[in-house]
Amino acid sequence: MTSDRRLATAIAVIATIGAAVAAYLTYVHYADVKAFCVAGGGGCEKVQTSSYAKLAGVPVAVLGLIGYLALLASLAVRGEAGRFAGALIALAGFGFSVYLTYRELFTIKAICQWCVASAILMTLLAVLTTVRLLRGEREPFGTFESRVGSSS
Repeated sequence: MTSDRRLATAIAVIATIGAAVAAYLTYVHYADVKAFCVAGGGGCEKVQTSSYAKLAGVPVAVLGLIGYLALLASLAVRGEAGRFAGALIALAGFGFSVYLTYRELFTIKAICQWCVASAILMTLLAVLTTVRLLRGEREPFGTFESRVGSSS
């Protein structure tokens, strides 16, 4: 199995787990139920009902779900464009996760285990997609035959 294929597989697995976490939090939001929180203490509820749980009226969980699904879709795009799109999405998601974690710690003063899980997953995805982009095979720009394939 090639290095790119292993990276793509790892990205797919992690993005699928992230999509499941985001889908659960989306369900919690729209079903108006409390998130299951192992840690107790109401941290998840406090974070999920804070003003930071929405961006421009859209639940952050929905944005996360869209991001994870977009990462999965980027794996279907061949070549450098797909690798670049995946890295861009993951790095944006990582940056947003850093911002939300900051808000959890210093503004809301509560931690949601689901948010922490998503932040960890997005961090892993940012690393893996960046490595995949940097290690990507460059398409040759030589002769016409190297671009369209040999006719023999």
